[in-house]
Amino acid sequence: MARYAIATDLNLCVGCLACTVACKAVNGVDIGSYWIKTLRIGPNLKEGGSFPNDVEMYFLPVQCQHCENPACVDVCPTEASHKVADGTVQIDKEKCIGCQFCAMACPYGVRYLNEEERVVEKCTLCEQKTAQGELPQCVAQCGARARFFGDLDAGIDTFEAPSEPAPGVEPSYENCGESRITLGEYLEEYSEQDVYHLPDVGNGPQLVYILRDRTWRG
Repeated sequence: MARYAIATDLNLCVGCLACTVACKAVNGVDIGSYWIKTLRIGPNLKEGGSFPNDVEMYFLPVQCQHCENPACVDVCPTEASHKVADGTVQIDKEKCIGCQFCAMACPYGVRYLNEEERVVEKCTLCEQKTAQGELPQCVAQCGARARFFGDLDAGIDTFEAPSEPAPGVEPSYENCGESRITLGEYLEEYSEQDVYHLPDVGNGPQLVYILRDRTWRG
C-alpha cells in the first residue's frame, strides 16, 4: 500500500495562489469554496530579535492531509469517507448523505458541504490524474516549483515536480509535467529538523512541509 502525499518547500512558496486556482479549475470547485487555502503566517518577530531586521513570515498551503488515521473516516455513518490503496482519503458521493460529521471531525477545517449536490467535498489529491501517472494539478502548476508529489514509503527525496522542458521545446500547458525532477535533486539542503507536519491530534497528517531558518508556527 502506497502513501501518496505532497511535500511543500515553504521557503520557495510565494503565496501566489496558483495551486488554489489550478485546483478549482480542474476539479470544478464552486465559487466561495476551496480545496486548498493558502495562509500567511506572520509577519512575526524572531525570538530575541529586533524590528525591522528580524521579522519573518511564510505562506502555508492547507488542504486535506490524507491522514494515516483520519477522524473523518471514523465518524462517517455510511462509509462514504474512506481510505484507498494509495493511502489517500476519498469520498464516495453516492454514499454521502451530507450529514457533515466528517467536516466537524476534521482538525484542519478542509471539508465543506456542496450545497447544490448536498455532499461533502475536499481535496482528492487529484486521484483522476495520479491514477494515470500524472501529477496533482496543484503540483503541476506551481510556478515556484515549491510542491512535489510522491509516495512517503519511498522517501520525500523521491517526490516529483515538473522540470524544465527539453531543449528547444517551448513551455506549454500540454507539455507541463512530461519531464520531471525530484525533490532531492532540486531543493536546497534541509535537515530532519526542517521537516514539519500540521498538528497531530492522533490522526497522523501525511502532507509534509519543509521550512528552513524560520520559526514553524503551523
